[in-house]
Amino acid sequence: MEPVALTTDRLLLRAPTPQDTETVLAAVQDPDILRWTTIPSPYLIEHAQSFTERLAPEGWANGTMFTWGLFLPEGEDLVGMLGLTMRSPGMAEIGYWATKEHRGRGYVTEAVLAVSRWAFTELSVDRVEWRAEVGNQPSRAVAERAGYVIEGVLRSGLAHQGVRRDCWVGALLPSDLGLPSTTQYVPAPR
Repeated sequence: MEPVALTTDRLLLRAPTPQDTETVLAAVQDPDILRWTTIPSPYLIEHAQSFTERLAPEGWANGTMFTWGLFLPEGEDLVGMLGLTMRSPGMAEIGYWATKEHRGRGYVTEAVLAVSRWAFTELSVDRVEWRAEVGNQPSRAVAERAGYVIEGVLRSGLAHQGVRRDCWVGALLPSDLGLPSTTQYVPAPR
């Protein structure tokens, strides 16, 4: 698949390119990004080059991972990064980070909603899952503001810097955004 650009009221979401390598490298030096994501630490120029020149383009090309840089449209200042990874037919996992100077303004929530809607309408996804290490309150706040329902804690649910850690898990369904599912969903009785 060719990369898809999306727009929101305040953002341009586009695939990162080799021209973004230095910007990504600088942004990821933030200790909060390194603390809460599975990005290599220390994050070196070769990691940024691999990401912008190989990983992001290959993910789009083979339909396994769709990555967007979140940019302010007027100057293309980097606001954050968002990835949607296909986990199984009809199910994807979303992950994101925000640059330090643009946190707390609702940009990432805006992008999460746009990409989730795109996944439901263009990829026939029926569930977008979010996971974050327990304690990552900013990520959880974004997910909840975007309408994700927190479903629980997965013990040893993710690996970060060589250590298994507990993680929160939540999900957004097409019906949460008033959209139809591609497959019938019958919730468990409550």
